[in-house]
Amino acid sequence: MTTLAVRRPRPTGLRSPRGATGLVLVGAVVLAGLLAPLLTAADPTAQSTLALAGPSADHPFGTDDLGRDLFSRVLYGTRTDLLISLTAVPVGALLGCALALLSGLSRWADLAVQRLFDLLLAFPGLILALAVTAVLGPGRWPVTIVIALAEIPGFGRQLRAGILVQREREYALAARVGGASRLRVLVRHVLPNAVDPLIVQSAVALSLAVFIEGAMSFLGVGVRPPEPSLGGILSQSMAYLATHPAFAAAPLVAVTALVLGLTLIAEALNEGIRR
Repeated sequence: MTTLAVRRPRPTGLRSPRGATGLVLVGAVVLAGLLAPLLTAADPTAQSTLALAGPSADHPFGTDDLGRDLFSRVLYGTRTDLLISLTAVPVGALLGCALALLSGLSRWADLAVQRLFDLLLAFPGLILALAVTAVLGPGRWPVTIVIALAEIPGFGRQLRAGILVQREREYALAARVGGASRLRVLVRHVLPNAVDPLIVQSAVALSLAVFIEGAMSFLGVGVRPPEPSLGGILSQSMAYLATHPAFAAAPLVAVTALVLGLTLIAEALNEGIRR
């Protein structure tokens, strides 16, 4: 008598090895940023005469060109990046989703919203950043505004595509036949069934936000010194890359871990939704 082996389904979503690895990476970076005051007592903005020193017991990552503790600056820079990203991405998501819902009310509204998305996409991220900072100047809030504006088309188009598919389903047609208004059908019936891809989009948007903040700070139009940010630390380290590579290593590891973790989470969520 032969026994048939039962094939267990592979875990998908965040339970898969890819999703778990992403959660560990992102969780480690987030905890490091949140617990920065507990992990180090050094002031991230305090200068000293010990410039470009190597790692030591007092300075685990060494010091920068102004003698500031790199371990403290990386931890607080991570906190700055997370605060900006977790503020800007939800704002961009809400605006994009609101515009997507508006586009579902009529053909003319859809045309207007689509042209607005095209206008935002027509500006490369760097040009948009330079335009905003030319008006508002560099700083944390201009970076937040740039990221929010850059995220609007992604969330809006993702939700619009879901609405176009779901509103032709039988349950939406039945609701319209039953006398429900177009807005009620969109909000109560179509929207709950069209939001799944937005979960994946959120992880992608957070990784994009980290890149945008880093690029703006790297170019000197982001977070104002001496407030630490990962992009700003990387920008400072470029002049000493050949002689003091450890200067750039710490912020680069933090950025890589955060972006890689978010990318793995997005891929795992996408795989789970498709199944």
